Amino acid sequence: MAKATEYTLIGVSKSGNVGIVEIRRPPLNFFNNQMIHEIADAYEAFDRDSECRAIVLAAEGKTFCAGADLVDTSLSGTLSDGGVAKHLYKEALRIFQAKTPVVAAVHGSAVGGGMGLALSADFRVTCKEAKFSANFSRLGLHPGFGLTITLPQLVGPQKASLLFYTGRRVPGEEAVALGIADELVPQAEVRDAALKLANEIAGSAPLAVVSIRETLRRGLADTIAAATERELTEQTWLMGTEDFKEGVKATNERRPPNFKNR
Repeated sequence: MAKATEYTLIGVSKSGNVGIVEIRRPPLNFFNNQMIHEIADAYEAFDRDSECRAIVLAAEGKTFCAGADLVDTSLSGTLSDGGVAKHLYKEALRIFQAKTPVVAAVHGSAVGGGMGLALSADFRVTCKEAKFSANFSRLGLHPGFGLTITLPQLVGPQKASLLFYTGRRVPGEEAVALGIADELVPQAEVRDAALKLANEIAGSAPLAVVSIRETLRRGLADTIAAATERELTEQTWLMGTEDFKEGVKATNERRPPNFKNR
């Protein structure tokens, strides 16, 4: 297991047979290449730990993850030339390739790529205060982080299309009803409930769990790899549009966007 001192944007610890990865970039926990790289490293380290049988992905601060850092684009993986984004999706793919089951403790908003990160987990525990939003269309952008695969798998293509086209925010209770999340608990109990579920998974025969998971997720990483190539292609040209600039500006100014279709 890698030492916690090797991580700067996440915390890594262990409770019994459960590994804990905590996002530490509050209050909004925007991700960048380094954060996704560190999460992938932590997952791979837990994969090598024979005593770790499940992982909880949690976050400190106000949100679970508000998506990519669009202010510091050199780190966010959203440069218009696609180079950094390609690297980000390569790191994200490592998350999908990990072998240990993951329970996400979503105590606050999971927005854009942050929703993609939440949906990379096997299960999600959330609360009524949390919001899930694939808000890319409100930014003038194409979905990323493999969401074009993971969201339709959970809610079906029709509902996924609705969420992609509108970018609407789905509160925790509705997220559970739709199948985006699995358990709804009071906000203060989200992490404990996620740990409880992870411990329940850890109580099963580990070889059997890994075997079952591999069957259920067979081909997922390859599918995600192909999907993120497509997502990146669409994101790259859309980032050069006026509408994308307006979408980001409107979001930062907390006002409705005025898109011009160019």
